[in-house]
Amino acid sequence: MKIATWNVNSLRARADRVEAWLDRSDVDVLAIQETKCKDENFPWELFENSGFEVAHFGFSQWNGVAIASRVGLDDVQRTFPDQPAFGKPGVDPVQEARAIGATCGGVRVWSLYVPNGRALDDPHMPYKIEWLDTLRSHARTWITEDPQAQLALMGDWNIAPQDEDVWDIDLFVDGGYTHVSPAERDAFQGFLDAGFTDVARPYTPGPGSYTYWDYKQLRFPKKEGMRIDFVLGSPALTARVSDAFVDREERKGKGASDHAPVIVELDGQ
Repeated sequence: MKIATWNVNSLRARADRVEAWLDRSDVDVLAIQETKCKDENFPWELFENSGFEVAHFGFSQWNGVAIASRVGLDDVQRTFPDQPAFGKPGVDPVQEARAIGATCGGVRVWSLYVPNGRALDDPHMPYKIEWLDTLRSHARTWITEDPQAQLALMGDWNIAPQDEDVWDIDLFVDGGYTHVSPAERDAFQGFLDAGFTDVARPYTPGPGSYTYWDYKQLRFPKKEGMRIDFVLGSPALTARVSDAFVDREERKGKGASDHAPVIVELDGQ
């Protein structure tokens, strides 16, 4: 069984590329982020034509998450329990379409688009940390109550947890950039401390193993990327992982997303 995560950065704009990738990648489950569409203009037929069931959660042209599966799609859940909403001072909080879960072939998959944070002093940063802390609290409970749970937390985490996960850590730290701050890294580490494993890293060692390259300043041909897309597996799921890779080829060419898919292969049941 193959599971994958991919921030497509606008599904409708990249429908042809996504359909072609599904055909050649032979994945069974795809967690998608940044669909950037509502349910009413989601390209359902793209997945149906490729033999996938799909569940989507989107409100507008921003955010949006989905799960496509050809091994079953059950118990769909939009947002995790107590998922924080974002609200600026004096403005009512708004729930964003950033998390969707479903059971696919016995694996509980969550497609996650973690808030960006934007800047260290931006209101989105405490929102990001609260969002992650809330999810971690529930995720710890899920595997504590059922140690045999097959659970995959997949998506764009908007965090580079290790120095090698950015092309120039000094630039990021000295510039006061997000994604590498202690608070963000501590939030990511909290999932590992809770029992989850970054299952792709052993098969895609760094430095230089990136999943995202900014469109600006020719970052991709310069190999100036970041590793910010992850599959965090529960202990029972981690024991099934036999291989993983980043499909860097999909970042090439006209109309590519700025993220590459991350694929994980599982053995057994």
